[in-house]
Amino acid sequence: MVHFRCCFVIFQVLFCIFPVFGHAQAEGGDAKMEAFVDSLIGEMTIKEKAGQLVQIAGGRSITPNSKINGQLEDRIRNGEISSIINVFGAKETARLQKIAVEESRMKIPVLFAMDVIHGFRTIFPVPLANACTWDPEMVEMAARTAAEEATSAGLHWTFAPMVDITRDPRWGRIVEGAGEDPYLGAVMADAGVRGFQGESLFKSSTLMACPKHFAGYGAAVGGRDYDSAEIPYRTLREIYFPPFLAAVNAGAGSIMSAFQDLDAIPMTANRFMLINILRDEWDFGGFVVSDWNAIYELINHGVAEDVEQAGKRAIQSGVDMDMISGIYGKYIENLVYQGLIYEEQVDQAVRRILTAKYKLGLFDNPYQYCDQKREKNELLTEENIQFARLIAQKGMVLLKNENGILPLSKNLKRIAVIGPLADDRVSMLGSWSCAGREEDVVTVLSGIRQAASSKTKVIYEMGCQVDDASLSNFNKAVKTARTADVVILVLGEKGWMSGEGYSRSTLDLPGDQEKLALEIAETGKPVVAVLMNGRPLSIGKLNDRIPAILEAWFPGIQAGRAVADILFGDANPAGRLTVTFPHTVGQVPMYYNHRNRGRPAADNVNHSAKYQDAPIRPLYAFGYGLSYSQFAYSNLHIIPEKPMNEEKIIIKMDVQNTSQVDGEEVVQLYIQDPVAGVARPVKMLKGFCRVPLKAGKVKTVEFGLPVSQLAYYEPGMMHGVEPGEFRVMIGGSSEDIRLQGQFEFTGQPKLVDPATYDFTDVRIFLK
Repeated sequence: MVHFRCCFVIFQVLFCIFPVFGHAQAEGGDAKMEAFVDSLIGEMTIKEKAGQLVQIAGGRSITPNSKINGQLEDRIRNGEISSIINVFGAKETARLQKIAVEESRMKIPVLFAMDVIHGFRTIFPVPLANACTWDPEMVEMAARTAAEEATSAGLHWTFAPMVDITRDPRWGRIVEGAGEDPYLGAVMADAGVRGFQGESLFKSSTLMACPKHFAGYGAAVGGRDYDSAEIPYRTLREIYFPPFLAAVNAGAGSIMSAFQDLDAIPMTANRFMLINILRDEWDFGGFVVSDWNAIYELINHGVAEDVEQAGKRAIQSGVDMDMISGIYGKYIENLVYQGLIYEEQVDQAVRRILTAKYKLGLFDNPYQYCDQKREKNELLTEENIQFARLIAQKGMVLLKNENGILPLSKNLKRIAVIGPLADDRVSMLGSWSCAGREEDVVTVLSGIRQAASSKTKVIYEMGCQVDDASLSNFNKAVKTARTADVVILVLGEKGWMSGEGYSRSTLDLPGDQEKLALEIAETGKPVVAVLMNGRPLSIGKLNDRIPAILEAWFPGIQAGRAVADILFGDANPAGRLTVTFPHTVGQVPMYYNHRNRGRPAADNVNHSAKYQDAPIRPLYAFGYGLSYSQFAYSNLHIIPEKPMNEEKIIIKMDVQNTSQVDGEEVVQLYIQDPVAGVARPVKMLKGFCRVPLKAGKVKTVEFGLPVSQLAYYEPGMMHGVEPGEFRVMIGGSSEDIRLQGQFEFTGQPKLVDPATYDFTDVRIFLK
């Protein structure tokens, strides 16, 4: 291929002289808003400015009437607090807002915030499950519904979506993201931001998004939460940046900096990342908030001697709001008076926060989010409940279905439901369940009983605990299994076992669940395993012995009904994995888009990139998932085959449902750049769509692949597309490639602005 280094030197010079985007537009836009904000800042004391950089916590307990104490009310009255986290309810937020706008000198409204991650009162499946729908419209709708509920309860701001790419399932927070792929992650980040923020933040039903955690947090060493991240700069840009860039381009109003250090610099003090990349290169105009107490933790990192120095480093590095530590409120004023920071730096941070409040409409009507009637009418509506059931169905992944054991008949005489999670309401909510309540949950046991015939006897035995090695209930469970026509095993993790701070050194089923499953398999009865978990598990022994396995994740309040819909065939599974399932934790990190190697792995070749004691392939690959339908691919066309100046390459093919069952196929487009200036991945996802197909029908799927999606960072870290051949792979997973083709990009090297991120267009036609 022809290299493009010289072209990029010219491009970089021009980019430095003539910035693509103006900061005035990014940080305000209309003149009226800017004049209003500047006028406020001009009247504020240094202490009041510092107050606008402070976020405090209310009660950690999640109740409809979470309150804060009188001392904190005085701080609101004195203009010392800008935002409150974990307080909600229209009545309580109105009361506190009244203090801020009627009793403080500057009358600046307070921002109420909460981790609305996968629903507010109506709890949807965890984000990893939602990503497995491969349906960004549904993910956007889930965020929109959560925003409508949360804003009815007085909230303005959520710390979501979490857009960290994760290649290590030991890391507990993998449950909060979209998995291992940067393209899929970018699409889901875009959908989440648009869902939360809607068409205009000024509307009272829109919630300001805060993509997190910028950046590289999901690459924690050893999968240990809060640990360092060691990421090569090229990998950082090509793998970990795209979801954040997509979120910024979608208009995210805020960004949260990450806890960990990256190349020995904690993100809370990483000026290069927060200013050079986020603001100068990407033109992000919103504000940056630290993670919980992260400014104080700069002392623990060893980059600040004391709390005052920690505050100085954070504000100088671009952290605008201090979550919880209280350092900005105590020390900003003194830092300015000592000349250790410039007042203009403080003004800039205050300006961004006040601009966000303006855009949320809080200066126009500070009580517009405090409508108790709306709160009563919008929480847990029947429409929201039905949507929770639908998205739960669509995110479940059928991993195995030997001999077509599924779907089950509803008219079986006896169904044994066994396992510690079968009747566990709390775990179905998953981590970050916000205002969700266990009484809202339909368990798997309940869902099966509701779905089965009235003549079917459904018998339940727990069998064992999730995290307890006691075998006392084994015999009873095995005996029950022997009397049944089919056994449904509900296994996995407790809801709290995935999430912040819950890293694991093993991916095995906790406790004695695997032993229970294998003993029940010995009965010879048909067995279906339903997995409830927030990360991939190493379930090779189950895969060997259990004929049907459904990955249900933590499905939310409609868990039981959605599982029953899949098991009995009222819904046809079409979820696909967004993260690789390894055979064993020893294969981790394992991901589909690894680079070419000098000695590619081969099971029968000793001196190759493989293990001696484990397979080289995953147990279940990225993009994998079964259906009750079968699909065939044909008629691949690539137009033009030698693109030169075109902005898009058209890739189209026919997909047919060859079965007698209506279903949905997730068509996946992968690209390979076989020869480049640096080693490139063996394949890269560059487009996908979920295609509904009635039995026997054919549809044409057309991808409009932007040429910009072919760009990469060459040895000198300049970004663009080289002339040369590209391979196209189409199929139902990263390993199930049905069609292959190629095209040759000709002409001169094409420069691509690294601050842009173009998605592949998709169109579907009935044949």
